[in-house]
Amino acid sequence: MAVLSFFCFLFLISLSSLSTSSPPPPPTTTTTIPLSHFHPIKFPDPFQKFAHLATQPITRAHHLKNPQTTPSATTTTTATPLSSHSYGAYSIPLRFGTPPQTLQFIMDTGSDIVWFPCTHRYQCKNCSFTGQNPTQFPPFVPKSSLSVKILGCLNPKCGWIHHTNLTRCANCEPRSRNCSQICPPYLILYGSGATGGFGLVDTLDLPEKKVPNFVVGCSVFSSNQPAGIAGFGRGRPSLPTQLGLKKFSYCLLSRKFDETDETTALVLDTGFNSGHKTDGVSYTPFVKNPTVPGKEAFSVYYYVNLRKITVDGKNVRIPYEYLSAGHDGNGGTIVDSGTTFTYMSNAVFEPVLTQLVTQVKNYRRASEVELGTGLRPCFNVSGADTVVLPELKLHFKGGTEMPLPLENYFVVVGKTGAVCLAMVTDGVSSPASSGGPAIILGNFQMQNIYVEYDLRNERLGFRQQLCK
Repeated sequence: MAVLSFFCFLFLISLSSLSTSSPPPPPTTTTTIPLSHFHPIKFPDPFQKFAHLATQPITRAHHLKNPQTTPSATTTTTATPLSSHSYGAYSIPLRFGTPPQTLQFIMDTGSDIVWFPCTHRYQCKNCSFTGQNPTQFPPFVPKSSLSVKILGCLNPKCGWIHHTNLTRCANCEPRSRNCSQICPPYLILYGSGATGGFGLVDTLDLPEKKVPNFVVGCSVFSSNQPAGIAGFGRGRPSLPTQLGLKKFSYCLLSRKFDETDETTALVLDTGFNSGHKTDGVSYTPFVKNPTVPGKEAFSVYYYVNLRKITVDGKNVRIPYEYLSAGHDGNGGTIVDSGTTFTYMSNAVFEPVLTQLVTQVKNYRRASEVELGTGLRPCFNVSGADTVVLPELKLHFKGGTEMPLPLENYFVVVGKTGAVCLAMVTDGVSSPASSGGPAIILGNFQMQNIYVEYDLRNERLGFRQQLCK
């Protein structure tokens, strides 16, 4: 009730009348945005840290697999800094408003709404972490922006944030053109939290250009979501769609740069000649998204065709229905920047685990570490001058292969002398989840790999390189 009354309060203090905003004009410049690790969570012991990192992708997988619904002709490239943090996510700074206000956003290819903490009355439950500076994530202040407008219910973009084409004016006369209602508030559920608020249109101020009438969520409350989220999925309200991107790309920093000032570039490309192949990049086509009533979120994901997984050249026997997305949305592989360790359904994970354990003969299983972290298999490698483990390789449609560097699929657990597979499944630290994508490729496996989302040619590209 307090939230709804606050909506009314902000409506009264809005700085301009409601109007239907027009699409942003084609960008005319090249922009770069810094990409970095997200904020710190400090843990007293390594078991806690890795138990958290193991639980996060499983919780997120449950959400992604079973999403909950609620009532210019010139080449242009934009790049922004991308940072990494021990929270497991990567963040970018974006500026909204006139004059612009800078806020941090988690880059998320698994969702499509852009939102930020909003107003001085913003409340966030369970959003304080040890070592976090409480002023690190200041909210957006609508009344300080000369270009902000509250999204009206007649604005077609109101339907974007509610994933519908229907008019959202509940208490106005049918076909009325003078309805003054605001767009109904939204509630977004994530795997580990939620956020709610109402829609705004304002200017997105990129380094080399301004994008007016950008739809963004003004969240007045959140749970477990200390910073805003920039949805990079396929939906209409996503950042790539609103900017008209032909492609975007990034190279994720190694986790060894957690909590440093190191950044790489998130590159946004709107050019019409952006369809050329990037040197040294291997491509695999995106797969058509399944259309499932009540699971509209499936249309937002980036599906790829993972044909097989090999361990030191030996094929892992995985049932076909888990590698291919069915008409019911079950099975298949998606790429998700918001997931840390890659998630696999049990029917995929267990054969991979079995093949790894069969081939590792020089190291003992570290059972206590497995119990403490929720990761498996773990091996005791203490005393070894050089750690040698089987190569894990992903094989995609078109003959494209992704051989993972060892540090991208095994992690060293503190000073325990153990290494653990940095991939997870259901049933160890959480109940099993059925349906939805069977494999979710996480950001940990993408360290020091250049990743390109070629939206114009509907393909995913990647190549190994040192990101910093």
